[in-house]
Amino acid sequence: MLSISFFACSDKKGGPPSISIDGSSTVFPVSEAVAEEFMAVNPNVRVTVGESGTGGGFSKFSNGKIDINDASRPIKSKEDSACKANNIAYESFMVAYDGMAIVVHPSNTWCNDITVEELKRLWEPSARDSIMTWNQIRSDWPVEQIRLFGPGTQSGTFDYFTEAIVGTAKECRTDYTASEDDNVLVQGVAADKNAFGYFGLAYYNNNKDKIKAVAVINPKSATPVLPSIETVKNKSYSPLSRPLFIYVTDLALERQEVRDFIQFYIDNCAKLSESVGYVSLSVEELSIEEAKLAKFLEAHPVKTAQ
Repeated sequence: MLSISFFACSDKKGGPPSISIDGSSTVFPVSEAVAEEFMAVNPNVRVTVGESGTGGGFSKFSNGKIDINDASRPIKSKEDSACKANNIAYESFMVAYDGMAIVVHPSNTWCNDITVEELKRLWEPSARDSIMTWNQIRSDWPVEQIRLFGPGTQSGTFDYFTEAIVGTAKECRTDYTASEDDNVLVQGVAADKNAFGYFGLAYYNNNKDKIKAVAVINPKSATPVLPSIETVKNKSYSPLSRPLFIYVTDLALERQEVRDFIQFYIDNCAKLSESVGYVSLSVEELSIEEAKLAKFLEAHPVKTAQ
């Protein structure tokens, strides 16, 4: 682990310096791991990491309520406009890659793979109160009700999935159990033999004893591919692989503790993202993020507390 020097100022309330992070539940395990490692070598700094969803995090970020937002998708134009309206400049950094795992209950013996077209038929808006049983997806599957679990509308995973599968972001049936907390979705699928859900790969990797992954048939190769670090890295798990980001405000980077934390994050994200089940950036990609950070730090020098 890289050790960095740190000279901190107290926060506005006179307590220890603190860094606030919120946003994507998918990026949460990476940021949590980074925060724990950072605080281990900087015990005088408090780093809090929330998981209100990418959209929920951007709402706080654009209002200056948090320093860093975890995001499983790029910022939207309306979110960018909200930042501009509040005079908040920012920079984004790619920190890892993720695959969205399609999962069912372990006792499910019939659903071993699925096509993009079948996923669309199951999740598009017109499926509400219409596509309700397994045999409506494939005729040889049982005539039993499917119970769906997926991210809530504030989740970047929801945005990415609906755009990649349905064709338009946020276009989705609404009759399913939704949560921005992927652990809630894991528990739901693990408790129901007719469950069908999707969420970030790390949550599948950490719960393989409770749920079963479904292979997605690659549209180009027509072969079923299971989600894994290897298949995300070689891009054969398509179209459900995506980059993950953190966003930081220019005002936050005027504080030495945030500057050091972001530097620590970029320097260690490759190792720590893999430790929690994600795919690390390549050496070339990391070099790009390092150069971007150096330029942003130079443009926003630290302000010393008076």
